[in-house]
Amino acid sequence: MAESPPLPISTPHAHTAPATPPIATFAFRAFIPRLSSSLRQGFSDRRPWSELLDRSSFARPESLSDAYSRIRKNASYFRVNYVTLIALALALSLVTHPFSLLVLLSLLAAWSILYLFRPSDQPLLLFGRSFSDRETVAALVVLTVFVVFVTSVGALLISSLTVGLAVVCLHGAFRVPEDLFLDDLEPRNAGLLSFLAGGPAEQIMVCKV
Repeated sequence: MAESPPLPISTPHAHTAPATPPIATFAFRAFIPRLSSSLRQGFSDRRPWSELLDRSSFARPESLSDAYSRIRKNASYFRVNYVTLIALALALSLVTHPFSLLVLLSLLAAWSILYLFRPSDQPLLLFGRSFSDRETVAALVVLTVFVVFVTSVGALLISSLTVGLAVVCLHGAFRVPEDLFLDDLEPRNAGLLSFLAGGPAEQIMVCKV
């Protein structure tokens, strides 16, 4: 009687570990909520635009010192509105110059992909060579300096910021601040850019170490 062939024995396969996500999730999850919270808190301090454009509150300053005092008080009171105006001037300049906008978006993408949100335990591999974090940062800084100060992008940014600051200074000099509630002139550590003061930036640097 012929012997039956041996039955195949199946061995359980080892569970493979999930692939590491391409983005440093810790830095991403720490940075995005803090940025969103700072933006919401900053816009909550925005003054009504009708108050900013009240025609009855405009008058010519008596002297340069009076103009400077008005600018200082109005800048503290309308700080979120002024930042919004400068950002709008910058946005309009970039929208009307698509090439500069594309270059800046590409630069931001390079920083995000190659350094900010790149897993710290994975070296950067380009053209068959491994680059350390220090070499990556140095290359990105050189690229940023070249884009901002050598190409026309830098001139566009400077001109749009200058226009925005000029509009803000003119409004602050001619807006009489006597009708404003100036009890909260002391700057607070909150606003549109408060997320840069700490927190996510430090956490991202910790992740890169």
